[in-house]
Amino acid sequence: MALDAGNAPEEFKAHPDWKDVTPSIAESATLGDGLRRAREQSGKSLADLAAETKVHTRFLIALEQNDWSSLPSRVFAIGYVRGYATALGLDEQLAVERFKRESPDTSAPLKAPIGVAFEDVKRYSPRIIAGIAVLAVAVVGWNIFQRVNLMRAPQPSDIATVPESWSLGAVPGQDGLIDLSAPRAAPPDQTTPALYITPGLEAELTGIDPNDPAVIAATAAANNAPVQKAFNPRGAVYGAPATASQVVIQAKKAGAMVVRLADGQALFARQMAAGEAWRAPMGLSAVIDVSDPAAFDVYLNGEHGGVLPAVLTPLTQLNRRAEDAARQVADEQARRQLQAQADRAAQVQAPGQGQQGTAPVGPAPDVAAIN
Repeated sequence: MALDAGNAPEEFKAHPDWKDVTPSIAESATLGDGLRRAREQSGKSLADLAAETKVHTRFLIALEQNDWSSLPSRVFAIGYVRGYATALGLDEQLAVERFKRESPDTSAPLKAPIGVAFEDVKRYSPRIIAGIAVLAVAVVGWNIFQRVNLMRAPQPSDIATVPESWSLGAVPGQDGLIDLSAPRAAPPDQTTPALYITPGLEAELTGIDPNDPAVIAATAAANNAPVQKAFNPRGAVYGAPATASQVVIQAKKAGAMVVRLADGQALFARQMAAGEAWRAPMGLSAVIDVSDPAAFDVYLNGEHGGVLPAVLTPLTQLNRRAEDAARQVADEQARRQLQAQADRAAQVQAPGQGQQGTAPVGPAPDVAAIN
């Protein structure tokens, strides 16, 4: 870490070849001016610095222009200042201290705790300790008293003589070892019969014959449909519950992500690690702001839907894609079921139509006589 104290020895500055390679932040009017001068003198562009620090270009511009309102939360802003100073070889601690002076924290200060004074606790502590000790002694004494009452002196056995059955010795017929044969199969009346399935019952109830070649082919085609990569949690998952979300954003590598509502308020802000994910609530109008769109995968209804399209992505766009994908899957399943039922009905009607074609045609009825 370079020391950016801004106090080089005077004998060095007096030398004709002296050149201040890294300008001091302390000598600049503002922190932004010092950072901009250091970047320009280093020859790096904002794009180079953004690629090196993993910080979006508009945040770097906000730092150079002292536009603190365009920065995210204070924790992220301090991290951006530290990364900016480190990339230019400046004293990051000095840069952070100056940022804190020029951009004071407007949050409410900590207040002293409100409760029982320490003197009151100290005054009543002997009584509390004495009460606890008395209670403990009473409990222990009661347990000892109960155990003493249950103790009895040893008494002689009630058995005066040894029973005759204990002195018979060996039982006749059991002189040798007992041999056990191999286990036998269970009797037929104790076996569980196989489940009986009525032929044609499933086709009669559902209208679809499971043995029909068309149904088998349609089922195989549905099972062979391409399936995208499924969402696999590899870290902490933030946001909405799994039952209330259709869109999941997962970080492939480290990157910053901020979710802002329509009024500009930050709903979620975090420096995401690789594997961490955020579930988006359904029906939420917000904008997803990330440092690198290629570092975040999008999962729609649990299946991979590519990466984020841009740095700023409307959440309504992703929710609409998830709803369209779910609707297409439901329509496709309904279409396949209707097609299978139509094929089955056509096969059932085909034999009846053939018999009607071979029936003899009788004379036409007299319409006048009927009327």
